[in-house]
Order: sequence, then structure tokens, then C-alpha cells
Amino acid sequence: MDKVKEGHRLLSVVVSVYNEEKALKEFYRETRQVLDHLSWDYELIFVNDGSQDDSLSALEELSRQDSRVKLIHFSRNFGHEAAMIAGLDYSLGDGVVCMDADLQHPPECIPEIIRCFEEGYQVINMVRTKNADAGLVKNITSLTFYRLINAISNVHFEPNASDFFALDRQVVQVLKSSYREKVRFLRGYVQNVGFQKTTLSYEARPRVAGKSKYSLKKLFVFSINTILCFSNMPLKLGIYTGMFSAFLGTVVMIYTLSTRKGAPSGYATIVVLLCFMFAMLFIIVGIIGEYIAILFTELKDRPIYIVAKTRNMGEE
Repeated sequence: MDKVKEGHRLLSVVVSVYNEEKALKEFYRETRQVLDHLSWDYELIFVNDGSQDDSLSALEELSRQDSRVKLIHFSRNFGHEAAMIAGLDYSLGDGVVCMDADLQHPPECIPEIIRCFEEGYQVINMVRTKNADAGLVKNITSLTFYRLINAISNVHFEPNASDFFALDRQVVQVLKSSYREKVRFLRGYVQNVGFQKTTLSYEARPRVAGKSKYSLKKLFVFSINTILCFSNMPLKLGIYTGMFSAFLGTVVMIYTLSTRKGAPSGYATIVVLLCFMFAMLFIIVGIIGEYIAILFTELKDRPIYIVAKTRNMGEE
């Protein structure tokens, strides 16, 4: 890396890359135009998350042309959040901005982020006000998810907060040393970690190339893991369901005793009650199983990511 100019602060821009070959050059061109006009020096850290296209070749070419472009290449695909964590781990900046390579996170927001850093803010949440590429289903599910997680968790999450955020060096060090879960929700940690916080809004631009890497199935699994990481309310469902079942059983018992003259068979009632209670039982067992699965993953303590090679990091 070029030596930081004397008296200048350093900004690290961390970019997660997965099959973004067609977007990388345009992203680099636009972001470089913005960064070159800052009063801060900068480094661009691209984390190649096991891309299957020619993203690695494109990144290696950029790193040869520009010593401020740094490359971290994973041995396989570890996921978007693992890529951002790797970028935080390798960053050297006084401030760090995490963003995606598809230009949905506008580089034009970076000067405003710098202004917030200079005003003393340490955590800057970027909240999306509009997403041209999101359909009706995705918008509804996103709104439902944030309402649910805010209802059952003691942590407040900004609706429409994204993986576009900025942290100062002190907060980055906290995330590097203390938030190393294998099952995680990084943007939740960013909102939960405390420190001097502010929020900036932005409109997501149309994706410059490619398509979303999150299918509905991946988003569902991601949502479940987030809820389990930030709330123990699902574990309490057993208590509430047991109380409700006891109440329902009492009502059925009173009804049966009060109508003994007619001697109702009660077959339908018994079947409905059994189906309901067994359904609740299996749901609760499943929830407990999910928590145990998270504990098992944490106990194995496998690495969050594995780096195959780096470029322009200074250790080559």
C-alpha cells in the first residue's frame, strides 16, 4: 500500500464480490472518481467470495494497475457476511465503509459518510428509502421481518438497514475481537454495538449487472438464523403453548361435564385437540433443535473464512 500522506486519515472501503465480473470495472471507475476527491487517503479492499466467473482475474488486473486496490481471495464461497468480516479484519483505515460491488450502494454517499466521521460519529447506518430492483414480495417480506424481529427482540433494528454501513477504527476493533459467531447477523451487530451512532438515507440504484444472490430460500434461512441469534422468545413458546393448551383442556372438560345428559361422543373434539397439541409439540421441538444446531456450529469453532491468497496487502 502507498504510504498514507502525512496528516491524512485513511478510509478503507470493503467490497464483497461474488460473481460480479461484469460490474467490477464500472464499480472501480465510479468509486475511484469519488475517492480521489476526498481529503482522506483510501484503500479499496475487494473480497472475492469464491466467485465462479472471472471476477478473480478482473480483480487481479485492478490490483496490478492500482496499489490501493487490495484483494482477498477465499478458498471457496463462505457467504456475503464472511466476506465483510474478512474485509474488516484486514482493513487499516481510521474509518471503514462496507458496500456491494453491484453499485446498488451509491459511491456518492461516501463524502457524506466522511463528514459524519469528522463530526465524531462512530457507527453510520445506511437506510434504504427506495430499491428499484426489489419486487412487491421482497418489500413485503422485508417489512414483515423487521417488524417481527423488533417485536420479539430487545434490540431495535432500523427498518431497511442494509449491508451498506460505516464504522470507525474503535468499533471495527470491537467487532474483530468480540463478535466472532459462526451464525451471525452483521448488520444487527452494527446496530447493537452502541457508540456514537447516526443514520443516513439513500436510494438504491439499479443493479449495474448480474442479479441478486439471495433467493427466497436463502432469505428465509437468513431470517430464521437472525431471529434465533437475537431473541430467545421462540424458546418461550413452550410455556405459552402449554398454558393455552391447559386453558383449552379446561374449557373442553367443563363443556363435557356440563353436557353429560346428551352424552356427546366428543370424537371430533379429541381429534382436533390431539392434532393441535402434537403440532405445537413438534414446532417447539423443532425450535429447540434449531438453537441446538447453532450451539453445535459454535462449539465446532471452524473458521469464518479461509483466505487462499491476497494481493497488495504488504505480506507478499
